[in-house]
Amino acid sequence: MLILAIDTALDACAAAVLDTSAGVIAQESQPMKRGHAEALMPLIARVMKASGVAFAALDRISATTGPGSFTGLRVGLSAARGIALAAGKPVVGVTTLTAFAAPIVSENGEPHPVIAAIDARHDHVYFQVLGGDGSALIKPKVAPIAEALDAARFGAPHLVGNAAKILADRWPADAAPPFKIDQQAAPDIAWVAWLGAAVSPESSPARPYYLRAPDAKPPKDPLSGAAQPPAS
Repeated sequence: MLILAIDTALDACAAAVLDTSAGVIAQESQPMKRGHAEALMPLIARVMKASGVAFAALDRISATTGPGSFTGLRVGLSAARGIALAAGKPVVGVTTLTAFAAPIVSENGEPHPVIAAIDARHDHVYFQVLGGDGSALIKPKVAPIAEALDAARFGAPHLVGNAAKILADRWPADAAPPFKIDQQAAPDIAWVAWLGAAVSPESSPARPYYLRAPDAKPPKDPLSGAAQPPAS
């Protein structure tokens, strides 16, 4: 299976082409906090050229769905949907938290829980907690950092994500210290591709995965309370 993976959810703009029988055959990742809209399509073009794979030969497109930047998510998902539509291929979504946790869980047999965490600002994080075998201990949620630190009850964790150091710096003094701290600005694009190969379009749609509402929302009915013309 040939997969084009795209990630613009956090502080990187990345793409990769994966051949599931041979591994990643081309990839590029650029650190960036903004400017994904301008950088993404030229980056995808370079990756596709380096891979030697035509868009029509792809079997699937995979994109990160969040949590992450509202603007960044829409850039990546719009590109993925557009390419999928033009090439007549399915598109799937992969959550950012899963992409952070997957390479650790895949190591098989690590006894430590895995906490994938993303900075949600305002003293909050998006996070999920998995057992070393991939079992769900706490499902993805957004919560105050203090609540995320309660996961210390599961034992010394492997912290990963762009909020890994935030949690480590505030880890409870009376708890077992983190086993490992993987501070990463963005997930490994290769894992976005591998996860995209493992899921189905029906169970993993390519739409934004929001754990909280946008900071600003339009009124539900902008015309409510407005004077209505008399019936004729």
